[in-house]
Amino acid sequence: MGLKLPFPKFLAKTDIKVCSTTLGEDGEETTQLYTGKCIYTDKTKQVMNAERQLITLTGKAVIEGDINPGKLIQGFIEVNNIKKNIYGTERPLNPDGTVFSTELSLQ
Repeated sequence: MGLKLPFPKFLAKTDIKVCSTTLGEDGEETTQLYTGKCIYTDKTKQVMNAERQLITLTGKAVIEGDINPGKLIQGFIEVNNIKKNIYGTERPLNPDGTVFSTELSLQ
């Protein structure tokens, strides 16, 4: 059994809803992936995308564990009654190789 780092649950104070959007036969389909607490920051920063365009990110949500194992997360979140699009996802690992958290960069 490997080492798992403790997730700082005391920092997870913000209620969040994460929804995945996929294109189905009837247009865009929305699936709820997660509802619960997260560590949310609404700090704005600018990054360059693959086409060298300047993108403004408007926040980050960090959720304990992997909310959608092995799958791409595309869609939006709802936080503080505001809908924000998911720009990118990171899944940092524990020393034992399991997923520590799901980090969503928001636009």
